[in-house]
Amino acid sequence: MKKIIFVSLFVFHVVLSQERDALLESLFVEEMTIEEELLPQKMIFTQSLLWGKKGLFRKTGISKLSLEQREKELKVRNVMLKSHQIIGYLTLAGMVAQGIMGGKLYNGDYDLYDAHKTLGKWVTFSYFTGAGLSLFAPPPLVRKKVKGFNSIKAHKWLAYLHFSGMIATNAWSKEDRDWHKYAAYTTFASYATAVLVFKF
Repeated sequence: MKKIIFVSLFVFHVVLSQERDALLESLFVEEMTIEEELLPQKMIFTQSLLWGKKGLFRKTGISKLSLEQREKELKVRNVMLKSHQIIGYLTLAGMVAQGIMGGKLYNGDYDLYDAHKTLGKWVTFSYFTGAGLSLFAPPPLVRKKVKGFNSIKAHKWLAYLHFSGMIATNAWSKEDRDWHKYAAYTTFASYATAVLVFKF
């Protein structure tokens, strides 16, 4: 009789343990599914670095991954991208002024050198501030795949060109006047096009 009770208790314990493990596993899978739904499957490196499942803000507890927190993050994203757009227009206006002054400098009007240099610093600062707002904004809830060519893809591809151009423009500002000019024209043309593609 004692053996039957012992065996019964042992079987009961094993069954309960398996059910408990299955329940915990299903809760874990459910939690993983919820977490996966809160973040897009693909994020750019800078977003993943801060906002990804194992990103800096998640690890430090600054922004824990939850539905309520993601709603707050999407509001932050909206503000950051609107600021990115406004700064983008201001940067474009600064680039136009830079181009006008730069053209006069190349024609021998050196009185504008200091103004051109100062404005150049402001344009560089506003450019990289705007870029940072876009690169480090929280990711969208879902990243939609759109087939074919569209304005968002064009904006992103042009960003590679004007980002490189901005670095080259600054690098050659004292080294080589001609290369500085070519880099500045390339940067302006690609940047202006990137701003305009969202209007069409």
